[in-house]
Amino acid sequence: MPHWLLKSEPDVFGYPDLERLGREPWNGVRNYQARNHLRAMRVGDLCLFYHSNAKPTGIAGIARVSVEAHPDNLQFDPASPYHDPKSPLDTPRWSMVEVVPVRAFPRVLTLDALRGLPEWAESPLIRKGTRLSVLPVADTEFRAALAAVGLDADTI
Repeated sequence: MPHWLLKSEPDVFGYPDLERLGREPWNGVRNYQARNHLRAMRVGDLCLFYHSNAKPTGIAGIARVSVEAHPDNLQFDPASPYHDPKSPLDTPRWSMVEVVPVRAFPRVLTLDALRGLPEWAESPLIRKGTRLSVLPVADTEFRAALAAVGLDADTI
């Protein structure tokens, strides 16, 4: 089963918000590569929920894809900052998935800590200049992240 990393700024929408709401559309993604990752997600895929632009930045919890990719509702809303007037109604340009919370990490697994995990050495997250808000995560990376905070991937 594929794994993913979803980035969000916690002052906009953090893992505690996902826990409080119980389900949330992952919309507003306006990068074609990240959109393609959303379109590759399947129900049941696990996602590491990453707090970006925060102190500290890092993984705050695990979410699960509950609804596969479908047209992002915000692209057609003129009042939304994510409105895309050039997106055709018959072939929408942007997609979203829906996610549900699975488990909060006992502590944020910081970016510095991830850099110290050998399994993460080749991750796009670690490379400078990678700004995608949705990234694939290898199984070895996923397991190493969970192990680093004392969780067992086989029990998630």
